[in-house]
Amino acid sequence: MFVPSWLKTYQPDWLKSDVIAGVTLAAFLIPAGLADASMANLPPQTGLYACFAAGLFFWFFSSSSSTVVTVTSAISLLIGASLGTVADGDVSKFTALASATALLVSVIAFFAWYIRAGVVINFISESVMVGFKIGIGLFLISTQLPKLLGFHGSHGNFIENISHIFHHIKDTHPTSMALGITALLLLVLGNKFLKSRPVSLIVLVVGILASMFFGLEVMGVKVLGTLPSGLPMPSFPHAGWEQFNELLPLAFAVFLLASVETSAIGRMFPAKNGSHFDPNKEFIAIGMSNAAAGLMHGFPVSGGTSQSLVGVDAKSRTMLSGLIASVVIALVILFFTPWLTPLPQPVLAAIILMAVTSLIKPSAIMHLYRVEREEFIVALFVIIGVLASGLLRGIFIGVMISLVLLLKRASKPNISQLGRIANTDKFLDITQHEDAQTIPDTLIFRINSSLLYFNIDYVRDTISDVIKKQQPQPSKVLIQLSSTPYVDHQSALALAELADTLKEKGIKFYALEAHNSVREKLHTLGLNHRLGRDDPNLTVAHAVLAS
Repeated sequence: MFVPSWLKTYQPDWLKSDVIAGVTLAAFLIPAGLADASMANLPPQTGLYACFAAGLFFWFFSSSSSTVVTVTSAISLLIGASLGTVADGDVSKFTALASATALLVSVIAFFAWYIRAGVVINFISESVMVGFKIGIGLFLISTQLPKLLGFHGSHGNFIENISHIFHHIKDTHPTSMALGITALLLLVLGNKFLKSRPVSLIVLVVGILASMFFGLEVMGVKVLGTLPSGLPMPSFPHAGWEQFNELLPLAFAVFLLASVETSAIGRMFPAKNGSHFDPNKEFIAIGMSNAAAGLMHGFPVSGGTSQSLVGVDAKSRTMLSGLIASVVIALVILFFTPWLTPLPQPVLAAIILMAVTSLIKPSAIMHLYRVEREEFIVALFVIIGVLASGLLRGIFIGVMISLVLLLKRASKPNISQLGRIANTDKFLDITQHEDAQTIPDTLIFRINSSLLYFNIDYVRDTISDVIKKQQPQPSKVLIQLSSTPYVDHQSALALAELADTLKEKGIKFYALEAHNSVREKLHTLGLNHRLGRDDPNLTVAHAVLAS
């Protein structure tokens, strides 16, 4: 049976720290659950159900020492924006579809674990994530400003939402606006002067007390309303196979976001108590927590950066603090939901808008502008994609851009021209080592990547151009393959064709110092002789001396 390594060596004196950290985490997770459920256009209790259920399992299966599972603003907004048209305004159907999405995310996560796809999440570049989060943050502002100002919002894209705000600004409810702005100011000041304190919970409680004392609902301020007491019974959501099929693109997008965010958090913090971060194992934690959230009528969850930072600041010793937070949330659901009824919606909108600060980071995109203009342009395209085409399409635009960039860079691998260090058998890049001298009548190249069907033309043309410029014509061309871990079929044949072409011009060709797997590939294809590999153990130094 699988048991986390830290649990086997758990020390009793750690429990006090974990209990304090767990209670502190719950104080942050409760307002986040309510706010993110509102962001997803779901009943507020679904956010609490998701945090509670996911927390019961994530702590046991996660390989991270500090990650906290929660509902997140990015995923919540994605759910809300994507399911609106499918649910046709039916709240119960919307809730069922959100739970079904969580179950699909768990299935994808388990499959990713089975095929050990941890490396796949690295395909989404940091610039794409920067752009996506900024786009999400701007969209978030467009959906929450109407709630802060006390009038109904739109459910379109960013441009439609902003247009709606300008056309209905005259419908602003003064009391709601004053309350929302006051809550926002308290959150800003609290986060500045009361760091590591549950400022959102404090503002939430103050908002509830103000609503009860002043009778804000009677004054026209919208409130949260009655929440069901007690925990729901686990059950599969009422959704047919046809609907599950419609939800697949959304579930895949949510899985990508959850995996990238959870993996980033896991790598952010140093290992504690013998734990070691394993991205493949993290898929199990994502799968189990989303399965639990889906069965308990919640919606998809992920590792949360700000919540994880809270756990670290609260001196959490182990992942047990996550379980304790889940238990505290369960107690709130069981006994304290009536106290949440008078919570003003503008206060909740202020809490949500405060979350924008964790998404919109001007410093991140300005860093891209200063350091890497190409990455900056990528981030801009993703922002435009999210705002113009919607969140779901925005994610896939980001993924496609990441893949295109990856292929572009892989299609032009680094090729070093080597020279010899005097009186040694060392051959180094002549552009990086001044003492590396070229060999008369001999050109030596090192290919610093795998040779694949989409980059072999670039490699062949680059080497051919250098040979053409060499005067007089070299008598030997050596290709060092020590930095080439893989050569596919098409590339091997293209190398052989290059060798044949050079031999017709009287130039000897050698492909040398290959890895075992590459040696076997070239031998199986019968190319050893054409590539000057009659002696598979021939080195560059020996080939230089050969007549």
